[in-house]
Amino acid sequence: MKEVEDKTYPQEVESQTGHIDDVLKEKLEKAFHKQTSKVRLHDIAKIACEHSPIDLAYAASHLPPNVRPVLYENLPSRDDKIKFLVNTDSDTRLTLFRHLDDIELKKIFERMPTDEAVWLVEDMPERRFRRLMELIDSKKANRIRELKQHSRKSAGRLMTSEFFAFTMDMTIGEAAVYIRDNPRIDFTKGIFILNHAGELQGYVPARNMMINPDSTPLRQVMRPVLHKVTVDATREEVIDIVERYKISSLPVVDIDNELIGVIAHEDIVEAMEDLADETIARMAGTNEKFTSHDPILRRFLTRAPWLLVTLMAGLINVGVMSSFQKHEGGVLTFALFFVPLINGMSGNIGLQCSTVLVRSMAMGGLSVGNRKDTLIKELCSGLFTGAIFGVGCGLIIYLLGLVTAGALGSPTPVAVAAIVSLGLIGGCFAGTFLGVFSPLFFSRIGVDPAVSAGPIVTAFNDFLSMTIYFVIAWGVSTLFF
Repeated sequence: MKEVEDKTYPQEVESQTGHIDDVLKEKLEKAFHKQTSKVRLHDIAKIACEHSPIDLAYAASHLPPNVRPVLYENLPSRDDKIKFLVNTDSDTRLTLFRHLDDIELKKIFERMPTDEAVWLVEDMPERRFRRLMELIDSKKANRIRELKQHSRKSAGRLMTSEFFAFTMDMTIGEAAVYIRDNPRIDFTKGIFILNHAGELQGYVPARNMMINPDSTPLRQVMRPVLHKVTVDATREEVIDIVERYKISSLPVVDIDNELIGVIAHEDIVEAMEDLADETIARMAGTNEKFTSHDPILRRFLTRAPWLLVTLMAGLINVGVMSSFQKHEGGVLTFALFFVPLINGMSGNIGLQCSTVLVRSMAMGGLSVGNRKDTLIKELCSGLFTGAIFGVGCGLIIYLLGLVTAGALGSPTPVAVAAIVSLGLIGGCFAGTFLGVFSPLFFSRIGVDPAVSAGPIVTAFNDFLSMTIYFVIAWGVSTLFF
C-alpha cells in the first residue's frame, strides 16, 4: 500500500503568478551577474526556453533597461517575441523599439493581430511609426491607421478589424473552409452574419457550426444580435454592456449598421483592469505610472501636487482653530482634544457614501430614474449613522466623567458631552453631504467621480466638519456658561 506523504502548508499561501515572478526574477538576476559572458547567455537562453514569454514579459520590468533586449533576443521564436512585446510594460517596449531595426519590426508587426499592433505603436515615436507603416503591407498599415485614429478609451480602440463575417446565403461548409484557411484570425471572437449591403444581421454560435450539416445555410442557424455599440462608445459603456449581459464578444457598427469591428472578451477584461487601476489611483490621490527603476524625484513630482492640496487645507484648518483662541479656557479648550475624532468619523462616513455612489455609477446602477431615491437613502444612512455615534459618544463621555470641575474651570460633563455629541452629528452631516454630492458634481463637469474619494475632497471635508464642530462648541458653551 502506497504511503501518503504528509505535507505542511504555510498559513499565507503566495499566489502562483507571484511565485513565478519571484523565481524568474531571481534566475534572471543570477544569470546577468555571471562573470563569463558565454555562460550568462547560455543561462538566459535556457531560461527563455523553459518559461512562458508572458511570464518573462512581466519579469523584464524588474530588470535594468540595458539588459532587457538581451532577454528578448534569446526568445526561441518570433511568436514568443510577439507575446513578450504585447504583455510587457511601456518602458520595456520603448527600450526594445530603440534596439530593434526597421526590418525586424516589420516582421513583428506583419505577424501580429491589428488590434495588438495599435497598442504597441502608442509607445513608438511618430517618425518611427510613419517609417514602419511604409514598410509593412499597405492593407494592414491602413487598418492600423484607422484604429489609431480613435480615442484610446473608446470602443473603436478596443475593437479588432480581424474577424469572421459571412453573408446569409453561405453554407456552414463554405464558412468552415474559409475559417480553416485563416488560422490566425481568432475563431472565438464570433461568427457574424451580414446581408449583401454589409449590414449586421446576426451571429452563429460555434456549437451550431459543429452540430449542423455542412449544407445548412447560415441564415437557418444564426441568432439575432441584441447588443452592439458604435466606434464612439466609451470604454465604460462597453464594460457596462458586457458585465450586464455576460456576452463574450461585442460587435461594433457604424451609423449604417455595417459591421466594422469586434471587441473580444480578453480586450474587455484588459479594459476593466485599466479602469480599475485608474480609479484606485485617483482615489489614492495619484495617477502615476512608473517602474522600479524610475528616480525618486519623478515619483515625488507626480505625487506632490495632490499632497500640496492637503498641506494647504491643513494650514487653513490651523487658521480655523486659531480663530477660536479668543474663547480659550473652560470647555472650549477641552473640545480641542476631540478634533481628530470629529475629522476621522466625518471623513470615514463621507468616504463610505462616495465609494458606494462611485461604484454604482461605474456599474451603471445609478440612472436618472433612481438617482433621487439613491441620494435620499445615502443621505439618510449617513445622518442616521452620525446621530447614533454622536449620541453614543456623548453618553460615553458623560458616564466616564472625563471632565472635572477643578481641572477645567468648572465645565460640567453634560456640557462637554453635548458639544462632542452635537459636533459629531454636525461633522458627520458635512461628510455625508460631501460624500453624496461630490461624485455627482465631478461627473457633471466631466471629471472622474473617483476623485471625490481623493485628498482634495477629504481635505475640504476636514475643514468643513471642523468648522461646524467649533461653531457648535462655541454655541453650546454660551448656553451653559
